[in-house]
Amino acid sequence: MRILFASAELAPYVKVGGLGDFTAGLVRSLRSQGLEVDVLLPDYGGMPFTLESVYSLDMPGWSVPVELRHGRIDDFAVTLVSAPGLSRPHPYLDSAGVGWDDNDRRFFTFSAAIAAWAEQTNPDVLHLNDWHTSPTLGLLANPTPSLLTIHNLAYQGITDNDWLEVFARRSEAYEWFGATNPLTGGIALADRIVTVSPTFAIESLQPETSFGLAAPLAARGDAFKGILNGIDTDVWDPENDPYMGLTYNEEMVGPKREMRRRLMAELGWDENNEPLIGMVTRLTGQKGVDIALDLVNLLDVIGARMVLLGSGERDLALAANQAAANSERFVFHEGYDEGLSHRIFGGCDLYLMPSRFEPAGLTQMQAMRYGTIPVVTDVGGLHDTVIDADEDPDLGTGFVAAEVSSISMADALHRAVKAWRSTKRRGDIRRRGMSIDWSWAVPAALYVDEYQAISSAR
Repeated sequence: MRILFASAELAPYVKVGGLGDFTAGLVRSLRSQGLEVDVLLPDYGGMPFTLESVYSLDMPGWSVPVELRHGRIDDFAVTLVSAPGLSRPHPYLDSAGVGWDDNDRRFFTFSAAIAAWAEQTNPDVLHLNDWHTSPTLGLLANPTPSLLTIHNLAYQGITDNDWLEVFARRSEAYEWFGATNPLTGGIALADRIVTVSPTFAIESLQPETSFGLAAPLAARGDAFKGILNGIDTDVWDPENDPYMGLTYNEEMVGPKREMRRRLMAELGWDENNEPLIGMVTRLTGQKGVDIALDLVNLLDVIGARMVLLGSGERDLALAANQAAANSERFVFHEGYDEGLSHRIFGGCDLYLMPSRFEPAGLTQMQAMRYGTIPVVTDVGGLHDTVIDADEDPDLGTGFVAAEVSSISMADALHRAVKAWRSTKRRGDIRRRGMSIDWSWAVPAALYVDEYQAISSAR
C-alpha cells in the first residue's frame, strides 16, 4: 500500500509533543512492514536535510508558490513542503510562547500542498494528523481514502470565517459557530478518525472532557476509535542508548544506579539514598506542571529530589525557575535537550505525570522501558498503560493518583517512595514495566487494518 502521511512534527528534529514521536515511530514501523509511506513535513529550516529531488505543485490562487523538496533527514526519508515567507523556527509559538499570528495561513498552505500532492500521486490512503492537516480534506478536488489521527482535542486551529471561502468541497463541515474550525472539518470528512488511546476515545465522547467536540465525534459512530500509541523502542532502549554511556536491562539493572549517580552529578548534586524524581514535558496546564511545582514544597518531607526538563508557557517557566531558586531539592532545565531527556529516564527512580488530560502519553512508557517507576493521574492513555502497584501487587507497574489534584498526587508520590525503599518491591515493579512490549509493532498493525478497511470500502 502507498500511504501519504502528513504531520507538523517529526522527532527528534521537530518535536514539541507526542506528535513528533508518533510520526517517527509509526512511519518507521509501517515501512518495516512493507508499506510505502511518503511523509510530508513543513520545511522549518535548520534541519540536517540532504536534498535528492524537487517537485512543483499546482497551488490555489490564495496560496504562496510551494515546492516539495524530497530527501533525507539522517536516515529518515521525508518530503519537505517549502513555502517562502511561511517558515518559522518553532512550529507553533514565538519566543514569548504565543502562537504565530499567521498559523492559520501557514497550515492552510501546508494542507493545500498535501491536497495537491495527493491529486498528483493518488495514494491508497491519506493519513492526516491534528488540525494542522485537516483542511486538506476540504481542499481536495477528488476525495482520497483518508484517516485522521487526533492527538489533542484542545488544539483545533479555530480561525476567522473568511477561510471558509477557500474550500472547494463541503465548506459547511468547517463552519463552527461563525468561525472556521479545521479539526471539525477533518472529523466530518475523514473516512476514519482515530485518537491515540482507547480511554481517551471514551473521554472524547463526554461533554466535560471533549473540548466541545463530543457531538461531532459521536456523529461518526464506529468510524471513530482509539488505538494506543507505541514508542520507538530502538530509540528508547536502555541496552543501546548513546546518550547514557552505559547499558542495562530488566535482568541486569545494576548499572541504573551508576546512571543515577552520573545524572545527579550532572545536575549538581552529590549521590545520596533518596529517590530521584524526573519529569520531561511541555510546560502547559494540560501536563499538570503547576501541580508538580506544588509538590516541590513537599520534597523535604518526602525525602526526595526532582528534576524538570521542558519548555512552553512563559508563566509556568517563570514559576519553575522561581521554585528552583527557592529549593535545593529541585532543578529546572528550560528548553528541550534530547540527551538529557534520555539520561533523566535512565537515571531517575520515579517519573511524575500529573496530567489533567493525556490522550496517550509516551513518557510514562519511555520511563517504564528504562525501569523508572511512573506516578500518574488516571486519565486517557495513562489509564491504559499504568497499573497501580498498591491496588494490584502482582501486576502493578506504577502508582496512580485517585484524582487530578496536588493532594492526590502527593499521596501517590508518598506511596511510590515507600515502595521504592523496599528493594524487592522496587525490583518487581521495575521488571514488570520493562518487560512490556511498548513498541509500535501492534499499533502499526492496527493502523494497517484501518488502511485496508478504508481502501476496500472506497
